[in-house]
Formats: sequence, C-alpha cells, structure tokens
Amino acid sequence: MEGMPLEQEKDFDTASLEAVLKPRSIAVIGASHRKLTIGNTLFHNLLHQEFTGVVYPVNPNAKAVAAVQTYPSVLDIPGEVDLAIIITPAETVPRLMAECGQKGVRGVIVISAGFGESSPEGMERQKTILETARRYGMRLVGPNCMGVINTDPAVNMNATFSSVFPPAGGVAMSTQSGALGLAIIEYARNLNIGLSTFVSIGNRADVSSNDLLEYWGRDPSTRVILLYLESFGNPKRFVRIARSITLTKPVVAVKSGRTSAGSRAAASHTGALATAEVASEALFAQTGVIRVDTLEELFNVANLLSHQPIPRGQRVAILTNGGGPGIMTADACANRGLELRTLSAKTVSKLESFLSPRASLANPIDMTADAGAEEYGRALDVLVRDDDIDIVIVIFIPPIPVQSEEVADAIRELAPKFRKRGKTLVASFMGSRGTSIEYDSQGGGCIPIFTFPEHTAVALAEACQYGRWLQRPKGVVPRLAGINREKAAEVLASTLSQSSTRPLWLETASISNLLNAYGIKVAVSRSVTTAEDAARVAEEIGFPVALKLQSDTITHKTEVGGVVLSLRSSGEVKKAFSQIKERLEGLGRVDEMQGVTVQQMISEGVEVIVGLTQDPSFGPLIMFGMGGTYAEFFKDIAFRIHPLTDVDAQDMVHSVKASQLLAGWRGSKPSDVKALEDLLLRVSAMVEDLPQIAEMDLNPVKAQEQGQGYVVVDARVLLS
Repeated sequence: MEGMPLEQEKDFDTASLEAVLKPRSIAVIGASHRKLTIGNTLFHNLLHQEFTGVVYPVNPNAKAVAAVQTYPSVLDIPGEVDLAIIITPAETVPRLMAECGQKGVRGVIVISAGFGESSPEGMERQKTILETARRYGMRLVGPNCMGVINTDPAVNMNATFSSVFPPAGGVAMSTQSGALGLAIIEYARNLNIGLSTFVSIGNRADVSSNDLLEYWGRDPSTRVILLYLESFGNPKRFVRIARSITLTKPVVAVKSGRTSAGSRAAASHTGALATAEVASEALFAQTGVIRVDTLEELFNVANLLSHQPIPRGQRVAILTNGGGPGIMTADACANRGLELRTLSAKTVSKLESFLSPRASLANPIDMTADAGAEEYGRALDVLVRDDDIDIVIVIFIPPIPVQSEEVADAIRELAPKFRKRGKTLVASFMGSRGTSIEYDSQGGGCIPIFTFPEHTAVALAEACQYGRWLQRPKGVVPRLAGINREKAAEVLASTLSQSSTRPLWLETASISNLLNAYGIKVAVSRSVTTAEDAARVAEEIGFPVALKLQSDTITHKTEVGGVVLSLRSSGEVKKAFSQIKERLEGLGRVDEMQGVTVQQMISEGVEVIVGLTQDPSFGPLIMFGMGGTYAEFFKDIAFRIHPLTDVDAQDMVHSVKASQLLAGWRGSKPSDVKALEDLLLRVSAMVEDLPQIAEMDLNPVKAQEQGQGYVVVDARVLLS
C-alpha cells in the first residue's frame, strides 16, 4: 500500500477485512474431536451459532469432527476459503500459512501462542508468518489471540473459543488481551449490551486497532467503538484515523499502563516530564477519543452512547424516591463537572401540584418513598418541558419488587418525548443489573439502567465531554508570518558541521538566532568567558542584567548557584561572575563552566514554560505549563502531539491551572494569552522544519500584559 492515495488506502483496508469479519467460508485448521480442546470448542461454536457460511474442518488425523468430514490439508478443500483459523502448535503455523496462501485464502486468524510474546525464536516465527501473509495478500489476525465474533444475522459467526455469544447491537470492540476477551464478552452479555463485532487482535502482527477503527468507521452496523489498548501500534496513524471517526462515532478506550511510566532520562525539563502516560493523554485529548479507567466504565459509557442522544449540555436534574442515593448522585455529578441546576419557579410550581408535601423540590427532587409510577410519569413530563435541563437521571428504589415494572412503564411512555427534544434520559433501579427499558422496538429506543446511581454520573460526564468535543472548532495548522526557514537551517547546519558529537547543545547566540528566525521574541543576551567581558557587555546591554551559568552538562543552573539576578553595576557583575565560579569550585564542577550569559533583566510577567521533546513512538511532543524553577515540582503542564492546530494551542494554554494567573489573579492585569498561543504554534512549525531538534526548553517565558507579548528569558536546545 506504500505510495497509495489516502482514500484508496482506506478502501483497501476496509475491503481486505471483509474476509475476516464477514467470510462466506471458513477452514478450521486444527479442528478436533477431543473435548475441552480449543480446536473442538471453536469448531463447535461455529456450528452451534449456525454460521451462515460453509465450515471445513482440517485435521489429517481424524475422519470427521462433530459429524462433519475433515480434510487433511486446506489445499484438499474443494471449494473456496475466505477465512482460515489456525489452532495448531506454533512450529507448524508457518507451513500452514504458506498452504493458505497457495489455496487463495484471503484472511487468517492464528489462535496459537508461541510467537512474539514468548521468545526471540517466537518473534522470528511471527516475522515469517507475517511475510507469508503479505506475499499472498492475506490479512492476519493474531497470533496469540482468541478470535472474532460477528453478531450480524447474515453472518452469525462465533470464531472464538468462548461459548458466550453476546446479543446483537451497535457496539464494536477490539482487545489486545485474549485473557480479558473471555471476560469482556461475558460482561457484555450480562449487561445486555449488544455487539456488532468483537476482535481479539493478540500480538497484532498485521491487523491492528487502527485497521479496525478504519473499518468500523465505515461500518453502518457499528454506532460506538470500544478499544482495550495495551500500547499504540502507530500513534501517528491512530491520531489521523481517530480524529476523523470521532466526528461521527464515539470511540471509547481503556488504555492500560497509566501508572507504570515514570520520568525518563532526559536533559531538559520537557524531556523529564514527557512520560508515556502524558503522551497518551495528549493523543486522546487531540482525537476526541473518550478515555476511561476500567472495563466497567467502558461498558457504562458504551451503553449510554449507543442508546441515548449525546448530551447537548451538562445541566442535570435528578429524580428519586430516596434522599440518600439522590445526594450521592448529586455529589458524583458535581465532582465530574456536571451542573445541578436550580429548578425554575415554573417547574417547582408544577411539581408541587401533585407531589407529596413532604417531597423535596430542590435538585435532587426527592419524591419520598411513597412515590409510584404515576408520580414518576408526571414528574418526567414536567422535566422534559424544562428548557434549562439537558439530562435527567431517574433513580428508583423499589419498596416492593412489583412496582419496578410499573415505574419502568412510566419511563417508557415518556422516553420518546425526551428523544424528540434531544434530551438525555438515564435510570438507576437499585439492585437491577444488565437491564434496560426498551421502547420503540422498530427504532431501537432504549433507556440504559445502571446498577448504582453514581455510575450514571461517570458515564454522563464522559458523554458530555465528547459532546463538547463535537461542538468545538476543529482547528487548522495556520500559516505563520515572519519565519525565515533558510536562516534557521543555516544556524543548525553551521553548529552541526563544527562537531561530530551527538547529541549537541546549541550555544546561546545560536539559540537566539534560531528563535528570532521563527519570530520568537528573546531577551537580549550575550555569552562571555571572563568577568571583565561580562561587565563590558552588561554596560552595552544596559542595567539591570542577569548573569547565568553556561554549561552543556548542568541542566538546573539555580541548583548550583549559577543564576544571579538584578545586577545594577559593573562591579556587581564582576562579583557575581566570581561567586558562580567559586560555587562550582566548591562542588568540584568548575570544569563544567563554559562561561556565563549576560542577559537583559526581565522582571515583569507570569513565568511559563514551553518545551519540545522527541518521543520514539509518538514523535514530537510540545509542552506548555507553569514555568520557572518549580516547573518539574508542580507539573502543571499540558502536552500535545505535533503538529498543533490553533485550537490545540488554545486548549493547551487554557487547560493548566496557571491559566488562572494568565487571566488575571486578584487584581493583576491579564497576560497576553494570544501571544503565548502563537509561540506554541511557532515551536510546532520549527520542529516540522527542523527535525534535528531533539529537546528544547524555553523556561521561563515571561508572559507580559495583554497586547505586549512575551519574552523568552532562558532557552536550551539539544540537537540530535
């Protein structure tokens, strides 16, 4: 597919997966008559589920499996084979893959383990079967996976070793973990969540989550996409695909490894702060993918999004017959950023006309335990008409079990009105699990019921966030004026030509020239090596000045006393130079001193940090946050993956806590936020043009008053 136009590549990927997800004929290589084996279970599942195509068992050591004639080899099958499922020892798989290719098989699922997950020998075996698949144009799922399910009645395929077949529905799911796959399928069935397709991708030698995203994005049977990810195969491709799909279909992901990544060895603040976790968060933030922490949350969000309209706002009303659960739900909503609206006088008046005098008409609305189906129905009819409410959460604690169905009927009757007005309606029947309130069987209308009311708040918060993602501008990568790419390239070429050492730090003068070439304002500074030169340069720049240690090996200059501020005379400059040198001598590090930088003193402004680092998986990562000496301590930062759009830059600046300082805190004047957004875009443009930049810290950047821009006070740039 190399060199293929993007749309043509998408068409190819989608069509090539048809053989795996919608085969007309399947060969099970390793089908067995021995009970409790995977080969027996999987073949039995295909027959038991009444797969609509033809199934051929392949086993040279048996005449029949489940009363179906076997074939010694896939090459002996008389008809065409769309999909082959291989369940044999790992060492036999390369030969069997080659036979599938010779037969003209279009898709292969390798259930067998013993490949890249096991040993170097297994990895070589995995490379071999992948090469075979590509040579014959076959798509490969696995190896080391549990298979594929398609609930479409036109297919009815359970090509897994799970005896559980989930109900049909609009949710598609991919998982990298085969062990979790069994639990996931059973969990979906217990919650009555309908799946369209399920794919266990295992080692994802060929077919990956990215391929499946592409397919499901075009699949009319799929409304919501779920992913269980242990790692990203190709993060850049994931970003490109997910950004387009989330515009029309929600994508919900559980990404494991949230706590495993610590700071990596790095020569800059940005590099130290750029963990794999913050890179993942950046990816999700930029693509609109909904990230959740647990499988329970994954299915709760899927249940909501597959059955209810995406909330148009976050104004919530809670209707309950029990005060305790209502308060718990209200707290959960508030903690998740949902808004508990004060009910309008008109709404309160209508509720008072039929509810008990003991009812609480605040929000939550506690109708008391006496409330039955009639009160629920009438109250919902009032709330659906209130234009200040976007979401209604119905909580019911059944005093006696028989009332649950009556209340469900009342909700069922009002549900079409909520959908017509674009309002989100969810319910929690305490003690109920895996149930829902269905209405409009032809249109597939359904009210999801959650076991505990707090779970509704979690799912709704994620749905609201996705709704905001859909409503926000999508952003563009702007063309920036005032950039001299030729000058910047010359600066780097000159530095790199003078030394064969890599990585290599840029000198202060070169950094200023580089930043100026991209229209980035830098404080006036010059490098010197003696106290006398420092005093002379300070006179030329104009007092006050700052003196800063120059060293390729000492990253945090303040920790060794390498920064002296607000020097107002030549004598103070000379004294400061000597003090820096003496401190380093005391630490035994004077040999690391290459001189000092004399810099124009910039005292006013909020200190922020802008940085760049190259991640081996994600590519360039750009950082914004609270700057100064405490940047790594507070970790008030936001990362995004290059390239940045104008909306990405805006989100970065507004997503950190320091944004409150920039907006003007307790009487201080607002900072020039637009200029900081422009700075981020220029850094993104710089790394696009100059990939030799491995790491960069602009710290601190002094954000000036609104309309006056910013000044980069200190900068470090590492070249690879």
